[in-house]
Amino acid sequence: MDNPKIVWGIIGCGDVTEKKSGPAFNRINNSQLMAVMRRDAAKAADYAKRHQVPLWYSDADDLLDNIDLNAIYVATPPSSHLAYALSALRKGKSVYVEKPVTLNAIEAESLLAEVKSSNGKLVVAHYRRQLPLFLKVKELVENGEIGQLRTVQLRLWQSRTPDLVTKSGGDWRTDPAVSGGGYFFDLAPHQLDLMLYFFGMPISYDGFSLIQDRDSA
Repeated sequence: MDNPKIVWGIIGCGDVTEKKSGPAFNRINNSQLMAVMRRDAAKAADYAKRHQVPLWYSDADDLLDNIDLNAIYVATPPSSHLAYALSALRKGKSVYVEKPVTLNAIEAESLLAEVKSSNGKLVVAHYRRQLPLFLKVKELVENGEIGQLRTVQLRLWQSRTPDLVTKSGGDWRTDPAVSGGGYFFDLAPHQLDLMLYFFGMPISYDGFSLIQDRDSA
């Protein structure tokens, strides 16, 4: 039996959807990007025009009420992930949500409970598991070509003035109320997910924080 067509709607058509996720939805078999939503109507209309998207909205509820959509990509800052994902699941849609999935573990548990009681599916956008480089690492680990693993070190570095900070407003990534906890919450999920992908769930874990003097950072 043929796979059913995935008809996408995007909530939050910002930078992350411009070159990566958004255009890709129209390049996959049995997949179509039909609608986008952004609260700024002019920007939503502009995105739809540039990417040949048939429909655009400035209200998420209007997009979610479209019965032709069966999958929703939540590409907003983390503070609104839970609300949009819950609304989509309750309307019978499957959800593809940007990382981090929610602001905190309590919200994540709430979302998990909704997934279990709904007919929809939820996937977090940890796309790096399918990149050729990381597929090769997974292969090398599993077939033992690099020997017995004893220690793995992962370093994540970010400039104090990164290019990802938009020039048009405040940097929401450093606002815990919006991002959940700064650049670590924004950037580390991909690296942590790869560690789980390569090596499985940890038996135990701990951590510490190091505050570096601002002038020496």
